[in-house]
Amino acid sequence: MHTNLRLLLPIVVAIALGLFLSSGGRAAELEVRIGYIQWTPDQGPVLSNVIPEPEDAGLRGAELAIEDNNTTGRFLGQHFTLASVVADSEAQAMAALERQLAQGIALFVLRVPAATLTQMADQAGDGALLFNAGARENALRTQNCRPQLLHTLASYAMLTDGLAQWLNQRRWKRLLMITGPTEADRQWAESFRRASQRFGLELVADKPWTFDADLRRTASRELPLFTQTDNDYHAVVVADVRGDFGEYVPFNTWLPRPVVGTQGMTPEAWHRVVESWGAAQLQNRFRELADRHMNSEDYAAWAAVRSVGTAVTQLNGADAAQIRDFLFSEQFQLAAFKGRKLSYRSWNGQLRQPIPLVHPRGLVGKAPIEGFLHPRTDMDTLGFDEPESQCRINSLSAKDR
Repeated sequence: MHTNLRLLLPIVVAIALGLFLSSGGRAAELEVRIGYIQWTPDQGPVLSNVIPEPEDAGLRGAELAIEDNNTTGRFLGQHFTLASVVADSEAQAMAALERQLAQGIALFVLRVPAATLTQMADQAGDGALLFNAGARENALRTQNCRPQLLHTLASYAMLTDGLAQWLNQRRWKRLLMITGPTEADRQWAESFRRASQRFGLELVADKPWTFDADLRRTASRELPLFTQTDNDYHAVVVADVRGDFGEYVPFNTWLPRPVVGTQGMTPEAWHRVVESWGAAQLQNRFRELADRHMNSEDYAAWAAVRSVGTAVTQLNGADAAQIRDFLFSEQFQLAAFKGRKLSYRSWNGQLRQPIPLVHPRGLVGKAPIEGFLHPRTDMDTLGFDEPESQCRINSLSAKDR
């Protein structure tokens, strides 16, 4: 009996020590603080019954990722906290960044417009690491880059490239495009024009939307006339990011044609209908937290905070420069419920990721589409590849930064 006890004693001690450590008995716990700053300018009223964007979009995704980080962190002596600010103006957002920098925070997730984002990156300086979870502008990935700024939100080019690949695969190559009046509409449309050239599509008509009528009363009269063209087309592409008119295009076209783009079948970074590869579990946990569905901005903020958590777990440290270097290394892969391990592009900091193609109640497909090849990874067929971008944010060594 004594012999058995002596053999069991080391096991009992190890278990007790493990329980002690996991219950918070560690003397020095690694504290990881992440700042979250959001400012979304008022877009004004829309001329349709479109469901408004949740005011807490992005923030809830970051909060869920903090919970995920702490699930692992409590066994490793790591504790993650989120310092969140939802600002009412650009000035408030900039002041929040300055305040958090003064508090020693060096890791940030930002959901702000592109112009504000670049100001924040410059104000934060090289000692910080920032994640863009709110601006889709292509210029942030092609020319207006910052070494300390990474992008977890898919760009306009990634979305439209995914859509163009799918249209090419279906042989729906002759298209009518309708572009709304806002700057976001114009940028989305310009991205699709580029994608059309890349993937062999033809815009037989490219019409700007110039009406300001209330389509809730006039859609069945206005849209059939507006979608008449001299040439036949296989599909109608809508560029209406805000939702002023695009919701009324399906079933109101002159020809019986499918509608794709920002309405109809849409390319999204994330959507509630994505359920494969373990995504249903993420969707359920998000609904429990936020009492609504997860959207692309939530997913981008979640991916940013989880990127930090993955790096901290491997490094057992929270230094911003070391985390940045790890995120660009071959050792980093983000498990992100999209059927692929995600990584960051070294030239512009964009998170590589598949793009689901969805309609409001179902998943249609996922880009990159099989058959579109690339010498590195087919995920680099979405968005701006290295030769297409002027950015080389990872060309500097850590010493030079």
